[in-house]
Amino acid sequence: MKHRRPWVARAKRVAFIAFLCGVTWLLWRAAQSIDWREVVATLRNLEPHTLAIALALTAASFLLYTGYDLAARRYAGHDVPTLRVMWISFIAYTFALNIGAAVGGAGFRLRMYAREGVPLGRITRVIGFCVATNWIGYFLLAGALFASGAIVPPPDFPIHVFGLGSGAGMRVLGVVLLAIAAAYLIACHVTHGRVFHVRGHHFRFPSVRLALLQLAMATTNWTLMGLVVACFLPQVGDATVIAALLLAAVASAIAHIPAGIGVAEAVFIALLGHRVPAPQLIGALLAYRACYYLAPLAAATLAYAALEFRRRPTSTPASVAKQ
Repeated sequence: MKHRRPWVARAKRVAFIAFLCGVTWLLWRAAQSIDWREVVATLRNLEPHTLAIALALTAASFLLYTGYDLAARRYAGHDVPTLRVMWISFIAYTFALNIGAAVGGAGFRLRMYAREGVPLGRITRVIGFCVATNWIGYFLLAGALFASGAIVPPPDFPIHVFGLGSGAGMRVLGVVLLAIAAAYLIACHVTHGRVFHVRGHHFRFPSVRLALLQLAMATTNWTLMGLVVACFLPQVGDATVIAALLLAAVASAIAHIPAGIGVAEAVFIALLGHRVPAPQLIGALLAYRACYYLAPLAAATLAYAALEFRRRPTSTPASVAKQ
């Protein structure tokens, strides 16, 4: 396919370069207008109880995320103990946030589940299930928020592709995302039990009950992430902050920049800069990163070291649980 359509690859590269140029321009424009002394002052003025609430929401989010791997255990059919699965999930999620999904989420899961004796085929099913859970929940929550008009881009919003610079365009996008989430549930109902083969790989959709669990976990988790940011932006409505975070998450995923550093800030300033001074936005996002990225990273690093140095399992799990 690549040889037949070389223009597709070139178009993707051009689009990616254009996207990076747009983000760079947004960052440059924002950096010129930010008083960094105000950023520092914003961080110093944070109340201890605000940080405590943000850390509690972070802990709830990471605990909920371990449910992805627990549900994936049922889907993939391995029997790694529950506590071990939760630690693997926590470590993989944390490193995925900080260094990227390919190395963090996939790479760490491959290594840690392999050490537990899980076959490669089942590990890939776990990874695929967790990725699908994360994004199908994103589609549902983002679709609901965008379609409801929770966020309306300012008049000078720099991105007007497909009408996304307008409230009407965001509502249309929301409806499309909701349709994707609904299509996933329909596919789970219609094709459950059927195995699909694609380029040497095979997969099947989960049951509707498991799909509903995916949606419930992921939408709640994305909401918790947004509420962590909202703790530091009390002057903005929670729904608006969550919607802005969802847009920033996609931009960060496209940019492939570790932890989305700079990208999320550019999106927040572009969307909310007309309502909140840029120094306060930067300060809020720095506090968010400290709570949601750096604090878990310190814990995950210690947890991973403990797992690496423990004795290897002496036997390979043999039982295969069916969904």
